[in-house]
Amino acid sequence: MGRSVAGDRNEQERAYALLALGDELIHARALQIAAELRIADLLASRPRPCQDLAEHTETDPEALYRMMRLLASRGLFHESGTGVFELTPMGDPLRSDHPASVRSVLALTGAVAPLVLGGAHHSLRTGEATFPQVTGDPIYAHMARHPEQGRLFDEAMRDLTRLVAPAVLDAYDFTGAPHIIDVGGGSGALISAILRREPAASGVVLEDPRVVDSALDEIREEGVADRCSAVGGDFFREVPAGGDLYLMKWVLHNWSDERVTDILRNCRRAMREDSRLLIIESVLPSGDDAHPGKAMDLAMLVLLGGRERTEEQFGELLAGAGLRLERVVPTRSPHSVVEASPR
Repeated sequence: MGRSVAGDRNEQERAYALLALGDELIHARALQIAAELRIADLLASRPRPCQDLAEHTETDPEALYRMMRLLASRGLFHESGTGVFELTPMGDPLRSDHPASVRSVLALTGAVAPLVLGGAHHSLRTGEATFPQVTGDPIYAHMARHPEQGRLFDEAMRDLTRLVAPAVLDAYDFTGAPHIIDVGGGSGALISAILRREPAASGVVLEDPRVVDSALDEIREEGVADRCSAVGGDFFREVPAGGDLYLMKWVLHNWSDERVTDILRNCRRAMREDSRLLIIESVLPSGDDAHPGKAMDLAMLVLLGGRERTEEQFGELLAGAGLRLERVVPTRSPHSVVEASPR
């Protein structure tokens, strides 16, 4: 006996909703390609016909039009005339020069996602990262072997930090912390923003030696070089002592619980009894509530074998390293500030 026709309207709507959710992969890839092609940069000053955009991006005009039409349906562009597109306020952060630019982040996602999506079943079967299985290298080694992607990665992390820094500064009071140590501080964008807000404070960025020079460049560019330095090191071995406040932004979600405990113990050894530790990451809600961190959690598994965590999980990890979770401070970004102190 054959299956009955799906005649119930609610059932049909639910089925189409699932199909639309599946189509989000197409929308996301179109957005990533637009970022890669720097379409928003081309439209920053004026509307352009698709033929013009195609010449600048070395694409087929008709194919590019079809992609632009899709993204216009999501509000990123507006077709102001036949085949003529302009940038909308919603699409503005796709510009490379926008203060809240996400162009490099989306371009990086577009470069990395195709490498691993097809093999993601490996992570589901094993609980381990897929990226090394597919490419032959862990992600950071891969970036080192592919300098163009490595530069894009560094740019993406810098832009993301500039995006989240105002939210963190609005949510957390950094006064009363004369000396700040940013553990795994990347380009130094976060600590530079804090030091600009707190003119009496000084800071140190601890990072992999390969990125120390770029961090120093950022610190000089931000005008805080007289109060901030960058040093090469390995937070799995040692963290500089003497900080009133220790920062870790998007560090712990890269690692397993065991490795996170190693990092936290090194922080604890470096801290005084009156020091504080701030962890800036997504804090996952319990239950079925939507949160951007839940998508990132799966991405961290596939890319690095890491994870996003709940408040309870942060508390357990901190306790295992001789630290106490004091509070979780939400921000207007998807990230929270987890504050801890020595036990």
